[in-house]
Amino acid sequence: MWKPPQRIDFRPTRGRIPTRAEAAASRLFSPVALGPISLAQRTWVPAMVPWRATEDGFVTEAVLDWYARFARGEPGAIVIEATGIRDVPSGPLLRIGHDRFIPGLAKLVETVRRESRGRTKLLIQVLDFLAIRRRPDADKFLDRFLAITDAHRKALAMPTATEAEIRARLATLAPADLARILAPRELEALRYGARERVTDTHLAHIRDLPRVLPETFAAAARRARAAGFDGVELHYAHAYTMASFLSATNTREDGYGTTIEGRLRLPLEVYAAVRAETGRDIALGCRFLAEECIPGGTQLPDAVQFGLAFARAGMDFLSTSRGGKFDDAKQPGIGEAAYPYTGPSGYECMPHHLSDERGPFGRNAAPTASIRAAIRAAGLETPVVCTGGIHNFETAERMLAEGVCDIAGAARQALADPDWTRKTALGLGAQVRLCEYTNYCEGLDQKHKTVTCKLWDRVGLDDPAVKRTADGKRRMTAPDWSPPAAA
Repeated sequence: MWKPPQRIDFRPTRGRIPTRAEAAASRLFSPVALGPISLAQRTWVPAMVPWRATEDGFVTEAVLDWYARFARGEPGAIVIEATGIRDVPSGPLLRIGHDRFIPGLAKLVETVRRESRGRTKLLIQVLDFLAIRRRPDADKFLDRFLAITDAHRKALAMPTATEAEIRARLATLAPADLARILAPRELEALRYGARERVTDTHLAHIRDLPRVLPETFAAAARRARAAGFDGVELHYAHAYTMASFLSATNTREDGYGTTIEGRLRLPLEVYAAVRAETGRDIALGCRFLAEECIPGGTQLPDAVQFGLAFARAGMDFLSTSRGGKFDDAKQPGIGEAAYPYTGPSGYECMPHHLSDERGPFGRNAAPTASIRAAIRAAGLETPVVCTGGIHNFETAERMLAEGVCDIAGAARQALADPDWTRKTALGLGAQVRLCEYTNYCEGLDQKHKTVTCKLWDRVGLDDPAVKRTADGKRRMTAPDWSPPAAA
């Protein structure tokens, strides 16, 4: 993962630890409404992909165990990992693209309700993504994958050469010479793996996305409601389809790009279709980027307009993130796919404890505050969720008090200690296991390995009851915690 060259070492602190009475009187532990539902407290576990589903996208016992462990911490809300809305293979990522996934998802809902004693609301994040290929071996790419055109013949001054002769000639070229022959997208496919974009409107399935996606998202939301989820979070962030429509890099000229209105058009149409399907029975909102953090990408003024448009459309909540784009991702190894959290924009999404002067804690706070302020100035009360480096009560409470957000989300801190908010609520904040922000978890995610935390995944391995990863070297969930009897 990319890190800022300054490499200033930041260490998390417990901050001010409230007593049980102080916690009970705080903003963090006060209720908040999200449309038709109410959270008992303003703590939020954002979507994280733990790579525990089957290769066909079904809920497994490992998935149930993962979310049960978060639920026992009794946060205000948990958002289930990014879940694919299409009925297409996507590896061990949860899917909701067919009714056959409903029973497993319903069991997941039941598990969280039981383990949280009914105190945690459960939402599911639904997403669409476009195709991305693994980085190919150069010889195979030139011999099999590259489509030979007259442009190659012209560049090589071989106008009458056969396809085989062109491929043979390309194979002899040095990388710098090859870079002058191949078109930019061809060179990208060689160096990074081919990747579809929403601007590839010469492809029928890309051109038809505005026609297909509203109903596909709506069908997914119908299944989420049938499974019993309390809400749906539309994934409009990071490197995926809907975020790409919102991006300043979206130059589609069919009314679904180029201008702010054009870039907002499909996200609003998707929302309208989902709302028509679900009505007001469940909470419905989205996660979107406060800033893309790439050259030429969406910046805060556009994100403010997005937030206003989503709030005016009637979304029940908005959750902000930042960065996490393919555009500046690190070149993957041969046989591997590009990972959108390995470049500078990926760092902005998951900042490391080795940072620049801004540090890794609350990096998304100021942009989120601007978005929320614009929504409030418009007379709208849409709750806003902010995430990014929140790891103690003092930080979360200050952000709520200062109007940065209405709900404090913590992913890595919740992974480090699923009980951190419960401990804090009981006046036992000194017992919280603090995330160190080394991004050990992110490294596992990058390799599509079972995600765990280095602070607990080697603890208690001598216990035969502990469930382990496939290699037997790590435990799958954090050790359980029970408050003292007096608490």
